[in-house]
Amino acid sequence: MARKPTKGYFVKGHFVAEGSELDLELKRELKGDVEVSKTDLKKHSDQLQQLGTALLTLRQGLLDQLGLPDKLLEAIAEAKRISNFEGKRRQMQFIGKLMRKLDDDTVAAIEAALDVQHQGSAADTLRLHQAEQWRDRLLADDLALQDWLGQDPDADLQHLRSLIRQARKDAQEPAAAEHPGAAQRHGKSYRDIFQLVRTRLDAQAQTQAQPQEPA
Repeated sequence: MARKPTKGYFVKGHFVAEGSELDLELKRELKGDVEVSKTDLKKHSDQLQQLGTALLTLRQGLLDQLGLPDKLLEAIAEAKRISNFEGKRRQMQFIGKLMRKLDDDTVAAIEAALDVQHQGSAADTLRLHQAEQWRDRLLADDLALQDWLGQDPDADLQHLRSLIRQARKDAQEPAAAEHPGAAQRHGKSYRDIFQLVRTRLDAQAQTQAQPQEPA
């Protein structure tokens, strides 16, 4: 479906979209409020510069969905390759300049994509902590194994019991008893339990994130 044409007007041969920063600036000038408008424009420019910097951290899949201008995408890719501090600074200034040419809808889409990525990162961190808690419960309490079956009904109990036994054995090595103040040693089984639990929690999260088929 064709997009509705943007409302606006021309000033000295340049199109000004209604509601854009330039439109607001021109209206303020007509009211004689030039100093306020300059401050607002500087603030808006700084915000766009920060948004352009944040674009460098956006996952490629989310970046591809935005449909950004090729020139901006090329500038972002180049900034990721530059390691020299001064070169990076100049490149980010260029990206900020390109950001100021974007329409409000595109800027809003970028902000939304960054929010999606942030929410995903927070969820990943939460699952990491949950996996650590499950691992510690499984090692500390035999009854926790039955509770884990509620999360993973198809779990290989024999394999999991074997990992738990070995992890407990590793934690009771003579070296740990001889040096009670030293950090507790953890072997491969300890790490394997965490990975097993984390994989299951990640799979659950992916299933829940999939759109539901209509009834």
